[in-house]
Amino acid sequence: MTANPVPSDIAIARQAKARPIQEIAARLNIPIEEIDLFGKFKAKVSLDFCRKMESSEAGRLVLVTAITPTPAGEGKTTTTVGLGDALNRIGKRAAICLREPSLGPCFGIKGGAAGGGYAQVIPMEEINLHFTGDFHAITTAHNLLSAVIDNHLAHGNALNIDPARIVWKRVMDMNDRSLRHIVIGLGGTSNGVCREGGFDITVASEVMAILCLSRSVAELRERLGRIIIGYTREKAPVTAAQLKVHGAMAVLLRDALKPNLVQSLEGTPAFVHGGPFANIAHGCNSVVATKLALRLSEYVVTEAGFGADLGAEKFIDIKCRAAGLRPSVVVIVATVRALKMHGGVAKADLKIPNPKAVGLGLVNLEKHLENIKSFGLPAVVAINHFTADTAEEVALVEARCRELGVEAVVARHWAEGGAGAEGLARKVVELANRPAGAFRFAYPDEMELWEKARTIARQIYGADDIVADSKVQARFRELEKAGYGRLPICMAKTQYSFSADPTLRGRPRGFTVPIRDVAVSAGAGFVVVLTGDIMTMPGLPKAPAAEQIDINEDGEVVGLF
Repeated sequence: MTANPVPSDIAIARQAKARPIQEIAARLNIPIEEIDLFGKFKAKVSLDFCRKMESSEAGRLVLVTAITPTPAGEGKTTTTVGLGDALNRIGKRAAICLREPSLGPCFGIKGGAAGGGYAQVIPMEEINLHFTGDFHAITTAHNLLSAVIDNHLAHGNALNIDPARIVWKRVMDMNDRSLRHIVIGLGGTSNGVCREGGFDITVASEVMAILCLSRSVAELRERLGRIIIGYTREKAPVTAAQLKVHGAMAVLLRDALKPNLVQSLEGTPAFVHGGPFANIAHGCNSVVATKLALRLSEYVVTEAGFGADLGAEKFIDIKCRAAGLRPSVVVIVATVRALKMHGGVAKADLKIPNPKAVGLGLVNLEKHLENIKSFGLPAVVAINHFTADTAEEVALVEARCRELGVEAVVARHWAEGGAGAEGLARKVVELANRPAGAFRFAYPDEMELWEKARTIARQIYGADDIVADSKVQARFRELEKAGYGRLPICMAKTQYSFSADPTLRGRPRGFTVPIRDVAVSAGAGFVVVLTGDIMTMPGLPKAPAAEQIDINEDGEVVGLF
């Protein structure tokens, strides 16, 4: 495959000879009567089957994360798929767990999230677009609650909700900066109560987080009922259960909770389910899908969004804490070109060999390795290989990793599929089968919320401290008094830097993390801390990817990547 230029992702996906999804299910010993078909190549697995498998022995969990991302790209999802394929190639029974792509990045700047090159999950177009409708269900359930809130205000406001203290926005799965702050209810009393509102992107919805952390419809319904939509004039919290709408929300989400089953280009079973962003949410595949995969496979390869300071930290401190999971090994994806950017090279110059810049950029990788070690987990570095990489540059990465006591393995799965990641797969198996060390969270449950946020900033980001105005600090204390002090922290921070400043690449030092706001996601079971200028509704770039996406005369999608 490497002798000729690699075709576009969509061309490769379209040329693939996908197996019937019943065959993929059979590889995992899932009976045909336990799946709901969505055409020939997609299916949902019944929750009854998920429950039946709960007592089965679990396989080993492999977490794929990455260095701090740059516009150069790291290929975390691609590596997850390639590693899953490679594990099957070397005789292991492996499955993949990914998040579902959001339409926002697909039509914005980042593109899809189904892998790339010869390491993809398919059907690529359907996965990247409407898929099985999970995101539409989440959007609808969220907005049902929004509609009920305003309906309650219009019909007398029996709960005495303060319109100025409503914290529940509306959502849509698209980047649209103009909807961040809006006024609703204009046009007189017949159109409801006039108040300020706004939109978040669907992946930032607490409903998304709840779906991904729930293991049953009963738990889903209970969590939805705990959602705090706002406060009364006496500052008492008001929940979705008080509005008597959480049951209807659960009805809309019942089928969405079922894990989605698809396949890689090489026929590796892949559960693509849930999709919270890791810069504004917890950034992990659903618990129900991950646990099912673990009971059906020897090895499960899953990814957590963005760099290890975001996705991996939240995977461990939120998902593992809530679901009783523990990774056997962590794969940190790095690229020579991204290390160059962390070493000060402009994107336009990345194809020019620059060992010095690679050396300077390695400090970013070093910090991520330190962080994974702090959790008590073994790690391996996957050097996601690009054709412009020189032997000298790659050797620098390998040598520095050896000095740090970690092995770096060159992986060529993008161009060669699973065959290009067999060396990485063997190293993962070796590490996963070593005696487990002492697994640690970044902080204990009993630590105060402010100190939890400070610990993440200091230990994981390398900051000197966190700072916030007196109003925000008072809010931390209020949440403690309200009984939310034992919840984990979900930091909302730029993905482009350890700091809250996206321009500070490499390994920044001597910085503080400014905290703009803090809020409780009582249903999801964590406290969200917003830092810097992070937005929960992204905007489109000057030239969005939507300008390139089209449909041809044969009805085929073009321009999707």
